[in-house]
Amino acid sequence: MIEIDGSYGEGGGQLLRTAVALAAITGQTLRVRNVRARRSNPGLAAQHLAAVKAVAALCDAEVEGLQVKSQEIVFRPDRLRGGQFQFDVGTAGSMTLVLQAVLPVALMCKERLVMGITGGTDVRAAPPLDYFRYVFLPLLSLMGGRVSLHLVKRGYYPRGGGEVKVEVEPGARLRPLALETRGPLSEVRGIAHVSNLPTHITARMARAALEALPPVPAPQIEQQQLAWPQAIGQGGAIVLWAHCGHDVLGAATTAQRGVPAERLGDEVGRALCAEIESGATLDVHAADQLLVYAALAGGPSHFTVRTLSSHASTAMWLIERFLPVEFGVAQVGQLWRVDCRPRLP
Repeated sequence: MIEIDGSYGEGGGQLLRTAVALAAITGQTLRVRNVRARRSNPGLAAQHLAAVKAVAALCDAEVEGLQVKSQEIVFRPDRLRGGQFQFDVGTAGSMTLVLQAVLPVALMCKERLVMGITGGTDVRAAPPLDYFRYVFLPLLSLMGGRVSLHLVKRGYYPRGGGEVKVEVEPGARLRPLALETRGPLSEVRGIAHVSNLPTHITARMARAALEALPPVPAPQIEQQQLAWPQAIGQGGAIVLWAHCGHDVLGAATTAQRGVPAERLGDEVGRALCAEIESGATLDVHAADQLLVYAALAGGPSHFTVRTLSSHASTAMWLIERFLPVEFGVAQVGQLWRVDCRPRLP
């Protein structure tokens, strides 16, 4: 049994999701105590339950402690399997966070896997769905991951009700992620959307983002105004991404009650500018999310990032406890270089 202290490092839900995924992949029994101990509401919330249940379904795992507010779980995985699955977060909990847990496991299955997921598509403190579609999945495809995502409808806090369909093709052999230098900036795109809200909000978000972005190449931001049946409830988000050769950099934020649309657009525009100007090969959030795939690829991977988050540091510590890899971090000028390589005997 591998025992993990859930209060280590950033002490949040990402540690739990990654630990459960790695336990399923390696077939090792896992105990996590002090689940989300560093949060104001420690223990399992609905979206964490959904993530653990989803991973358990993919490996027929037995799980102890699987209830809301539980601060300790024991996860006993069995054989990985593909097939068709339906996962419901049950609230507006983020479906992209559920996908963070299940996708590494799904890619290791030897059978085709189809998942329908219901919950929140664009939720605070989680990657909005368009960031997942247009930044993360293209980067994963560079590593050989064959994943397609179809948006059925969007859903927001507090009701949720959004739906996506995800298909994962079997037999993917993940390739190392070798991003030494970045290609030239060729395109900047984005999506600003609102659902069941005044249409001028998207225009204001997009205008503020355009003012913060470099004028060349001319950014293209699609504006979407959604209503039933395209979306459940009120909400919105703005997601921007930049193509630099084969690389993709992204920035995103969700609409928040009381926060002006201009502020949201300006913040996300400045965030993408910071990524572009830094010269990094991955943005801060993609670096967090791709560490586990780099480790599963086995061979040496490396990339640069403008700042190393506590999520990334925690993930590296955790991954090394499950897989025969080691991470190295070194400052190179104003950037941080991250290496993942097989552990020496």
